[in-house]
Amino acid sequence: MNRINKKLQEDKKLLSIYFTAGYPALNDTVQIIQDLEKNGVDMIEIGLPFSDPLADGPTIQDSSTAALKNGMHTALLFEQLKDIRKTVSIPLIIMGYFNPMLQYGVEAFCKKCHEIGIDGLIMPDLPLDVYQADYEAIFKKYGLVNVFLITPQTSDARIHQIDAASNGFIYMVSSASVTGSKSGFGDTQTDYFKRIAAMQLNTPQVVGFGIKDEETFKAATKNTNGAIIGSAFIKHLTENGVSSIADFVKKIR
Repeated sequence: MNRINKKLQEDKKLLSIYFTAGYPALNDTVQIIQDLEKNGVDMIEIGLPFSDPLADGPTIQDSSTAALKNGMHTALLFEQLKDIRKTVSIPLIIMGYFNPMLQYGVEAFCKKCHEIGIDGLIMPDLPLDVYQADYEAIFKKYGLVNVFLITPQTSDARIHQIDAASNGFIYMVSSASVTGSKSGFGDTQTDYFKRIAAMQLNTPQVVGFGIKDEETFKAATKNTNGAIIGSAFIKHLTENGVSSIADFVKKIR
């Protein structure tokens, strides 16, 4: 069984952390992953930096730009992660945009992910119908979970389509805005969380966007299986450095 599916079976609210590979420094990637696991994080999303990250807010955009300037690229990330399974056991997901994956070669990318122990991919700009028509067989060949995103604006019909196509979890974007632009949840987000819970989907849901502390983590996970923190963690790294990861995680739960 894929590590993601095993983790989702645990009787707890999962904390997933996103960070940008190659930031703050080019060679910080492995230490960040190891320290996050050591401090109780359940799942990690490793951001593959891209030059035009349209869905990301300023914090993640800036970290992506800095990582690219540091010299991060797809082949280097794979090289950094080649021995990661010797020290890390929690699920690892690569999140990025489809263009770098396409440039590397979709099957070559998936094969390399399988070899180094990546469990899943999140490619927000890879449409469901294109994935199913052209790439689903490749993802399954290499045992990779493909995570789809939904927003408060996603129709019920589309959500049911995504639910049927999913084999890991559904990434529930808490708002229609870019990452890092919310500070807490209002009635719109709360109603959205309740709406999705009432649909009784077969696929577990994990919330992202707007989670930054214990309060927002608890609110996001009241009706879901877990929550993802990205911008707040990157801000913490920027201000406090890689050595301060334990302090950040302790403030969440």
